[in-house]
Amino acid sequence: MPRACAYHILVKSEKLCLELKEKLAKGADFNKLAKQHSTCPSKRRGGDLGEFNQGDMVKPFDDVVFKKPLFEVHGPVKTQFGYHLIKTVYRN
Repeated sequence: MPRACAYHILVKSEKLCLELKEKLAKGADFNKLAKQHSTCPSKRRGGDLGEFNQGDMVKPFDDVVFKKPLFEVHGPVKTQFGYHLIKTVYRN
């Protein structure tokens, strides 16, 4: 089964998500922004979700992790949890 490792920042509004993405595009540190803004418990680890299987996450999230280019920040990705910025660091 395909596995991947990804980082994410989860926020409640698309507006904030877009603001954070703009900061990242200007060179801001992903892990620091995750610690400051994310509503997910993974924020303690800078947004690190660790390794997981394809199908473990909700479909919109899974689609980004397993189909989009690695090491790029993708989003906003809307799920029932809020809006995500997602960076996949590896997959097999």
